[in-house]
Amino acid sequence: MSKLFTPFKAGALSLDHRIVMAPLTRLRSEPGDKAGALIREYYTQRTSQGGLIISEATPVAREGYGYAGAPGIYEDAQIEGWRAVTDAVHARGGKIIMQLWHVGRQSHPDLQPGGKAPVAPSAIQAEGDAYTPSGPRPFSMPHALELHEIPAVIDQFRQGAVRAKAAGFDGVEIHGANGYLPDQFLQDGTNHRTDEYGGPIENRARFLLEITQAAIDVWGADRVGVRISPSGTYGSMSDSTPQETFGYVAEALGDLGIAYLHVVEPRIKGTELVADSEPVAAKHLRQHFPGTIIAAGGFNGESAEAILQAGDADAVAFGRAFISNPDLPERLRHNLPLTPYDRTTFYGGGAHGYTDYPRAQASD
Repeated sequence: MSKLFTPFKAGALSLDHRIVMAPLTRLRSEPGDKAGALIREYYTQRTSQGGLIISEATPVAREGYGYAGAPGIYEDAQIEGWRAVTDAVHARGGKIIMQLWHVGRQSHPDLQPGGKAPVAPSAIQAEGDAYTPSGPRPFSMPHALELHEIPAVIDQFRQGAVRAKAAGFDGVEIHGANGYLPDQFLQDGTNHRTDEYGGPIENRARFLLEITQAAIDVWGADRVGVRISPSGTYGSMSDSTPQETFGYVAEALGDLGIAYLHVVEPRIKGTELVADSEPVAAKHLRQHFPGTIIAAGGFNGESAEAILQAGDADAVAFGRAFISNPDLPERLRHNLPLTPYDRTTFYGGGAHGYTDYPRAQASD
């Protein structure tokens, strides 16, 4: 029997199968950075009985924006739109977790309150582009957060967790991956601080652990997950000792008793790996983290089944396949062909490439 279609638990959540919808930035909010009817329809279409959805990355602050059009959770006026989404998902028997987001230095003054510089642990500019209302703009030089400014950022995550609870979500996930603010604190290529948030890994991990604890204070540990990308390089991320850094993080998060650890798997570059530089993957973190592990990163049905059978992960998050296959779990269950996605419609726009992908025909 396929392990993909056996029940599992992620903290307080009991799920009927192990196919998770990954967080996917789509940039289709309504004015006021609100989730509207189109977003509600999108999530409703992708809900399966007993399945888990992780929402698109949702900024906890205006300063946390790097991509215009993302629905937010930084003010109370945004709760109602998200409540309509969670009600729709629950009506179809699914569970949904909100991913809390702050991009840190991956932004531009055009997206910042008062046109200020974006914030980061250190004043080191990232490579890449922000998605501003006037189009792509290079990430700008950030302002290094002063020590007295950090508690307010942590509180923005706490307030986001409070609003997510008011909106009816089943839990929250801290976005600690992909070179965003928690990841910037964590990795020594982007954190050159000399205070208690910099230097040794115990200090660099402090910000991620403190925002996770802030969410736990709202939800309880068994409804909080954390996403990390130990081998990710987007946004010019780097760490000198990733095995040690992310092993420490996995152990510390395990000590907090979180619901799950969400690991973005490395994508192999080139044809071979140097023995002592193997990218950090879920299989390496399993020895450090005692709880549920969700793996993500370019999986198909066969490779998902393989990582579950190997015991390196307990569930698998699918991203792009869910974009163009709203009924992905059923397609994988019955080995039906998948509809290809259209990359040109990933970010921004309307229903086209968003809610107009077909379900498989019942006759299939």
